[in-house]
Amino acid sequence: MTQNNKKTDIESDFLHLARSALSGRTQDVQVILRRAAKRYYEAVPRFAEALSDLLRESPSAASPLRRQQEVPVPVDLDTRLHLMRVEAHPSLDHEPVFTPGVCASLTQIVQERRNPDALMRAGLDPTRAALFVGPPGVGKTMAARWLARELGRPLLILDLAAVMSSLLGRTGSNLRHVLDYAKTIDCVLLLDELDAIAKRRDDHAEIGELKRLVTVLIQQIDDWPASGVLLAATNHPDLLDPAIWRRFEMHIDFPLPSEPAIAQFVESTLAPHFAAAKPWSHVLAAAFAGRSFSDIERDLSAARRSAALGTQPLEDCLAAFVSNEAFPKSKRIGLATVIVEQGLLSQRKAHELTGVARDTIRSRAAARGGGSRRRNAGATA
Repeated sequence: MTQNNKKTDIESDFLHLARSALSGRTQDVQVILRRAAKRYYEAVPRFAEALSDLLRESPSAASPLRRQQEVPVPVDLDTRLHLMRVEAHPSLDHEPVFTPGVCASLTQIVQERRNPDALMRAGLDPTRAALFVGPPGVGKTMAARWLARELGRPLLILDLAAVMSSLLGRTGSNLRHVLDYAKTIDCVLLLDELDAIAKRRDDHAEIGELKRLVTVLIQQIDDWPASGVLLAATNHPDLLDPAIWRRFEMHIDFPLPSEPAIAQFVESTLAPHFAAAKPWSHVLAAAFAGRSFSDIERDLSAARRSAALGTQPLEDCLAAFVSNEAFPKSKRIGLATVIVEQGLLSQRKAHELTGVARDTIRSRAAARGGGSRRRNAGATA
């Protein structure tokens, strides 16, 4: 870079900075300073590092809810109801169970925020926006809450489906109001049910107002500051406008949980209240296969309530989940065999629950036991 070019860049940055500061646009000032720290790192590293330190020590970062106390949470003008939910100190009832891929992506976002200097030296910004994709109840909102907790930031949740009726007719003014508010806080913002307003603009069934909302949303995502974390969740990715897809730097798929993940989830949910949680977790993992975490948690909570009221022991409540007559015969045989192998119930009780003949349970258990012994012998040979 020549001396004249350096001078031109410095003059341009300084004028831009002065204009933003005089206009009171604090968030823009932070963006300009961040850009300057990256741009001048090679030429004047001490200056760039000092800028980065100053940004990390700024009042908005040290006290993320300071602005929130000064500016009221946006409300719908008709109902006066809040347009977003604010969790100042996000917490989890239990640690989430993520697939390796989901865990790696979330961990990367956290590491990027904790090591901004490494990215700055490479001329990079941390990931600003991530899209969570998956069916309902698989942990998308919990992942947002986990991220906010790990980063020590408040979580703001905007349910787009809930506010859509108020958005129609205001040409996106409420949406702008909410996102402009979130930009003033060092937070994690989750746009839930993104497909409610970010539908494909080539869908002729949609009215013009919704198509204009997509344009508003695209502009707001483009303007989202690097200091914030913008998350969005959708159950219907096929409905999203392609331009919305491109605005999110990271796409994270949340699949339905596998049986090992279900077993881990069941054990972590029951262990604080039930000494025999581990043996039951394997049985229930097979019974709950193909279901979401939220559905499983709801059933486990119902069983615990029944047991707490003294209606029946918790073991009996849990056993009821394996007596589903809709299960195919092969699955009922597998469940009955695992119940007996784990020593949870007798062969007679397993037969009563699943309808599987006791002879079948004995023969299947013997076959599984023989296979296990052969595998053990091979491992020791």
